[in-house]
Amino acid sequence: MSRRTRILAVFSIVAVVAGAIFLALSYGQSSRQQNLVLATTTSTYDSGLLDYVLPVFEKRHNVKVNIISKGTGDSIEIAKRGDADLVLVHSRKLEEQFVKDGYGVHRVGVMYNDFMIIGPSDDPAGIAGGSNATFAFEHIAKAGAEGKAVFISRADKSGTNMLELSIWSTVGLQPSNKTNTWYIEAGAGMGAVLRMTNEKNAYTLTDRATWFSFRSQLPHLTVLVEKDRILLNPYALILVNPEKYPQRNYKTALALVKFMISEEGQRLIESFRKENQMLFFPIAREFQLANRLGFPSQEHEVEWYDSQELELSFVELIALRGNLETFRFESDS
Repeated sequence: MSRRTRILAVFSIVAVVAGAIFLALSYGQSSRQQNLVLATTTSTYDSGLLDYVLPVFEKRHNVKVNIISKGTGDSIEIAKRGDADLVLVHSRKLEEQFVKDGYGVHRVGVMYNDFMIIGPSDDPAGIAGGSNATFAFEHIAKAGAEGKAVFISRADKSGTNMLELSIWSTVGLQPSNKTNTWYIEAGAGMGAVLRMTNEKNAYTLTDRATWFSFRSQLPHLTVLVEKDRILLNPYALILVNPEKYPQRNYKTALALVKFMISEEGQRLIESFRKENQMLFFPIAREFQLANRLGFPSQEHEVEWYDSQELELSFVELIALRGNLETFRFESDS
């Protein structure tokens, strides 16, 4: 191909792109920033993960992601009312019910972290150094009944609270502050519960990411039990059902999920650290691990997301034009 032919071809491509940009501008000022509402857990927000990952997506798609940070139960209820575009949560039972009832679609695993039992340094329940959460809860209950220990529950239907109640059920207990004075139901988020636990020299269950974000403020507490398999904490992304909520921003929510489970998004999650500690572990494309963590259809869901085509945003069209103009300049030279 001659130099003149190459230049004409490039001009033709640039003209097409320019026309596309003109159309984007004509459609009600497509350059306006879009808004997306993500209902998620306190751990993804308080840890700083979303502040680390989302700006990359926001800049690329000219989107502002508005975060509603609640427990998993509240986040799902917000989405069920039609007040969110998607959820990022961590309670398999609540997630699957959300989808089964027709409120959410395409549940996919994105990452996991883990829970730990923390408590006072003098450890009156004698559980320090263990890796068996069930054993630890039994001893906390025993010490509590003897007036030696206090346990603080989030009691807010969060994923953390759901796991805690499941462990109590495993040891044959259904503690309540109505019958057990050693058991305090806070009805609060993880950060508030950690501060309360510190003030009362108590025990609680927390996720690792939030612990690392708050531990400098918690001089009386230490990690006592960790690395039990039942303490693994997987997170799911779920779109709200566009047929049920046609007013929601489904296409941009879809774009966010595609980004989070893409190789780029998974690398960002993996590279997020506090005190040189990796806090979240990507699982979107680790299908066997995702299956073991409660996502039996992970491969199918990832294939579905990968197959969804997205329209180029105005910002992306501008970037494409810049790339083509660079190519034209190199051809001229």
